[in-house]
Amino acid sequence: MLREAMPTLSPLAPQSYPDIPPIAGVRFATGSAGIKTKTRADVLLALFDKGTSVAGVFTASKCPGAPVDWCRARLKRGRARALVANSGNANAFTGKAGVETTRRIAALAGAAAQIDASEVFLASTGVIGEPLDAGKFEGLIEKLAAEASPGGFLAAAKAIMTTDTFPKVAYAKALLGGVEVSIAGIAKGSGMIAPDMATMLAFVFTDAPIAAAPLQEMLRRGADTSFNAITVDGDTSTSDTLLLFATGAAAGRGAPKIAAAGDRRLQSFRAALDEVLGDLARQIVKDGEGARKFVKITVEGAVSKRSAKIIARAIANSPLVKTAIAGEDANWGRVVMAVGKAGEPADRDRLAISFGDIRVAYKGARDPSYDEVQVAALMHRPEIDIRVDLGLGKGRATIFTCDLTKEYVAINGDYRS
Repeated sequence: MLREAMPTLSPLAPQSYPDIPPIAGVRFATGSAGIKTKTRADVLLALFDKGTSVAGVFTASKCPGAPVDWCRARLKRGRARALVANSGNANAFTGKAGVETTRRIAALAGAAAQIDASEVFLASTGVIGEPLDAGKFEGLIEKLAAEASPGGFLAAAKAIMTTDTFPKVAYAKALLGGVEVSIAGIAKGSGMIAPDMATMLAFVFTDAPIAAAPLQEMLRRGADTSFNAITVDGDTSTSDTLLLFATGAAAGRGAPKIAAAGDRRLQSFRAALDEVLGDLARQIVKDGEGARKFVKITVEGAVSKRSAKIIARAIANSPLVKTAIAGEDANWGRVVMAVGKAGEPADRDRLAISFGDIRVAYKGARDPSYDEVQVAALMHRPEIDIRVDLGLGKGRATIFTCDLTKEYVAINGDYRS
């Protein structure tokens, strides 16, 4: 019998949550299917008005879950009427039975909402390799479809949590042709986090009237600087799913219908979307399993942006760097090690490393003005910036990560027991 972990609230959790108004054309309901426990909601149903367009970016894992395959196949049509997401079971590596489960759940949602099952999107997160019983959704989805109502973003975010210690929500406004539109998002993720997308789920909703093609282009670009720029433990989930739904309801208030990604009227919307995606991504890092420190790693002066990102990720994923941060030890020698092992162009004698505003290493040696007391005080902060200048070019990239603590080992060593 699987038992639910009761994680301690992350010290990096937000002090408050935004008051997100309903998004026109979106209704939510949550309930319990008893997938892992009967004490909490583990199923989210979102219903969308007719005409809703959809975009998605998914895991690059070669062992994707059945819901990922289902969504990829339906995304080509660019239309959505419902989303069913569950926590507690990833429905990944479950063979033909997993495929049949996705079909049955989509059929249940289609019947309950009186829509075509091909316009139902699915997402699952939790244990890999455990069959997901579609029978647990029978009756429940019909009940949720009857109860679905506008708003309720916080409850929706809670229903998709697994080892998360807090729900993740974000909200922003934008102007589209002079008309105000809204963007709201929810996400889950705490461990198995090194998205390569394009166990992370993120769903974003807007009332903007934007067609699927420009929506897809904006989401793909936005993912690169948000969810593809974070890591907790270097492991890419089988289930990573990022979906963006645009109901188009704002057209009734005069917002123009956007059909092309190059439309200049998208400038404000694109910025607001990036804000929501970035906010959700950073919240995932701040809820990293056992995390006590939020770390921003910036690499500049690389030969290319790609090279800078590879080096930044090598630093962010280094267990030695992450454990040093957990121990509040400014062991910049481990950063040097991570730069050197990344396999990208680097020159030891041009390298500069800073912790916060304090330069600790310069031109192949410890900085002449290095003050251990100053740096030690900086390491006690809950948020730490590490900056590396390679001195070789103009390439720059930022990766967000967290420390690696004993609690991470405890959580994952006990995940299925």
